[in-house]
Amino acid sequence: MMLGKSTIAGVSLAAVVAATLAMSEMPFSERVYAHTGHVFAAGEPGDPKKPNRVIEITISDGPGTMSYTPNKIEVRLGEQIRFRLKNTGDLPHEFLLDSFANNAKHKIEMEKNPDMEHDDPNGKRLEPKKSAEILWRFTKAGTFEFACLIPGHYETGMKGIVVVK
Repeated sequence: MMLGKSTIAGVSLAAVVAATLAMSEMPFSERVYAHTGHVFAAGEPGDPKKPNRVIEITISDGPGTMSYTPNKIEVRLGEQIRFRLKNTGDLPHEFLLDSFANNAKHKIEMEKNPDMEHDDPNGKRLEPKKSAEILWRFTKAGTFEFACLIPGHYETGMKGIVVVK
């Protein structure tokens, strides 16, 4: 039996709609992170309707140094954090929250594509003198990393940890 182009297109559209609906029914923590193809390692995007603690992170650079202040954060399991990020430096920087392993893999991808932009639930790219926010709920215990994976920045000290107890 031969199928016409409109039948094939209709079946394809139906498959896309079904996949999209199935994805929207999943909790954020089970969704695949579209940018890198993995699930969120450090928890899930926060709910703006629920209480949160604000942690301000200053991103800075100078001669031979790049850093986050603070570079170590402790949170309780289940706690929701609103990260207020401010790039006070003269260069673009990122804040990517993930596992050490996932950040290491993504760092390799960034070396191949240094202009890759991030505006994801667990990561933002900030131009100099700009600010952004990430709302995150830590649903998994452990130690996670936040880092700038722009080539050369991580090696210059642009990394920090989140300990979830």
